[in-house]
Amino acid sequence: MPEQHQGFFAMLSFVVLGAVDPEGQVWATLRAGRPGFMAAVDARHLRLGLARDPADPEDAGMEDGDALGLLGIDPVTRRRNRLNGTLRRSGADAFTVAVVQSFGNCPQYIQQRAALPLRDPRSAASAPPVVSERLDGRARAIISGADTFYVATYADIAGGERQVDVSHRGGRPGFVRIDADGRLTVPDFAGNRFFNTLGNMLVNPKAGLTFVEDGTGDLLQMTGRAEVLPDSPEVADFAGAERLWRFEPQKLVFRPAAFPLALSLVANGWSPSTLRTGVWEQGRGEGPLEAMPSP
Repeated sequence: MPEQHQGFFAMLSFVVLGAVDPEGQVWATLRAGRPGFMAAVDARHLRLGLARDPADPEDAGMEDGDALGLLGIDPVTRRRNRLNGTLRRSGADAFTVAVVQSFGNCPQYIQQRAALPLRDPRSAASAPPVVSERLDGRARAIISGADTFYVATYADIAGGERQVDVSHRGGRPGFVRIDADGRLTVPDFAGNRFFNTLGNMLVNPKAGLTFVEDGTGDLLQMTGRAEVLPDSPEVADFAGAERLWRFEPQKLVFRPAAFPLALSLVANGWSPSTLRTGVWEQGRGEGPLEAMPSP
């Protein structure tokens, strides 16, 4: 990790993690702590003061030696850095990531938000998770209203090494379409040209998506299969899209108030790159900026 990355992770109040459970299913999750809960031991090791959470489906993939993807975002400045490596654990209250890669990303499609505490981040949510195999009305409402979600993917490479990646996706509310068969269709906008997410999907279709309700901290976590659609004619129907990808949810976990922060959209917080994109109902039209919802 460069020194700038080390300092950046230390100032954050939450992190996005991606991990693979023993069945080979990949999950994304959000975890929070007081600034300083992440700290660099040195340039190759990042310590996270996060206790195990058995209610989180990702927890089963966070044993000593497991591969881990990590995304840090400052919702005020839109700065983000990604990291992947190997989890090292000697207890249930914290773990360390032995860093393999650490790299920055551009701030595109990140809406500007204020992070406000809903409860002590060290306390667990009281409501039990709800597990299902298909989208219900609540899940559909969360997805349809979302301008942000997180996606985890992974690839097994030569020598038995596994690399997990977790990434941010943003757009206007409604940019994720729920199809009649329950699959999700997602536009892929111009970005960093790293293609970590899509590259992983091309060699391994397993993916995990997570949506968070801004005001309540409700988390909707899904694992399933993704398919990249590079030549879909529907690309022409969505402003800003370069290609599409489709996700088939196979297992869903709804966790009420699991995330202890409220991420509130600030005034004029829409990313300029988001405002240049459309939504499915608008087709190619971008729509007037005043039509965007206000915080």
